[in-house]
Amino acid sequence: MPKWLRIVLGVFAVLLVAGGAGYYWFVVESTVPANAEYEFDIGKIRRMVAAVPGDKPEKIEFEKVASFAFPATAIVAGDGWAQRDMPVFSYRLVYPESSIIVDTALTEEIGGENVASFDREAYARMSKAMEGASLILITHEHMDHIGGLTGHPDLPAVLPATKLTQEQVDHPERSVPAKFPDGALDGYRALSYDHYEVAAPGIVLIKAPGHTPGSQMIYVQMADGKEVLFIGDVAWKYRNIEVLRERARLVTQFFLREDRMAVFGQLKALSALTEAEPEIAIVPGHDGEMVGNLVEAGLLTEGFGSPE
Repeated sequence: MPKWLRIVLGVFAVLLVAGGAGYYWFVVESTVPANAEYEFDIGKIRRMVAAVPGDKPEKIEFEKVASFAFPATAIVAGDGWAQRDMPVFSYRLVYPESSIIVDTALTEEIGGENVASFDREAYARMSKAMEGASLILITHEHMDHIGGLTGHPDLPAVLPATKLTQEQVDHPERSVPAKFPDGALDGYRALSYDHYEVAAPGIVLIKAPGHTPGSQMIYVQMADGKEVLFIGDVAWKYRNIEVLRERARLVTQFFLREDRMAVFGQLKALSALTEAEPEIAIVPGHDGEMVGNLVEAGLLTEGFGSPE
């Protein structure tokens, strides 16, 4: 269990004993503010994809590199104290002659005692696949998404293919304990964009600051027309979107330091997107059940194949 979470649980326990308004406010309350808003224009995203020629990804693979265990109320405020699995994934978009990595999980050293489990073979496959990738994208700068990059054994070989955003580069404190070696980013040209950016044929980056300053969603249109949206940690589980509830305020306010209003706006937009476009597969940051459902649906394949 992460050290910060042990501290959270200690505070939770004090609030539970104290009872009353404090416990409700910091542990249970999660009402969507009426003025929470976020722009998500699926029509514009599709037009941007259509304007860029080239082969689109034919397959999406994933590796489950590690797993955390969090109490349910830390994930969805008010959901109780039962432990929930929080798997850590890396994804590989497979093109006819290239590949793109989305998120790089973390190294065993970075995870340390924070992780409940770590799959060394899955990490090795991911690390090797990074070396053959034409592009590496990160949904946000937390250690369990960027740590496989910062701790890669041959960082100079994989960094040229990595497209970090300016916000991700500007906030190394959000990645701790993951960190780039001193001087590793000297001369690095980060990506700056307004709200939407085509990163490759079939791929659109969607700026979504809130969970971290450098958070972004990644829209994928497959060669067969199917659509997948990687939302990073805008939501840890799909249930956050279904019930429109954020993580407990004690977690978001004092430890994650989220912009809670921004995240609520994004959850509202994702809920509306699900209602209007139910065929778009939304992939939250740590939802093993959703990943399993998408495997059954044929959208995701477990295990990275041979690197291109």
